Amino acid sequence: MEQDINIKIIDREGKAHDVQAPTDMAMNLMEVVRSFELAEEGTIGVCGGMAMCASCQCYVLSDTELPEMQDDEEAMLSEAFYVKDNSRLGCQIHITPDLEGLEVELAPES
Repeated sequence: MEQDINIKIIDREGKAHDVQAPTDMAMNLMEVVRSFELAEEGTIGVCGGMAMCASCQCYVLSDTELPEMQDDEEAMLSEAFYVKDNSRLGCQIHITPDLEGLEVELAPES
């Protein structure tokens, strides 16, 4: 049985939250943020996790190795606001044991 992993999420007000995210529920980072209510309802995951809105954009602060960015995520980020070199879409980061210690900051609401 897989275990929960520890993730640090800095919300849009700058407050850090240490959360335990399950690795056995096929969740992504956007869903974790929603389930822990770390962003105002209706401001994250607007497209339902289809990489079509960038409302779940976050900045990866740790050196955690993430899966390579796919074309749809790259295309969405090329049109999003507040994009940085370490920007990723939370809906495209699937929670796996490899992400233990991941630290992210939610991008400002656009």
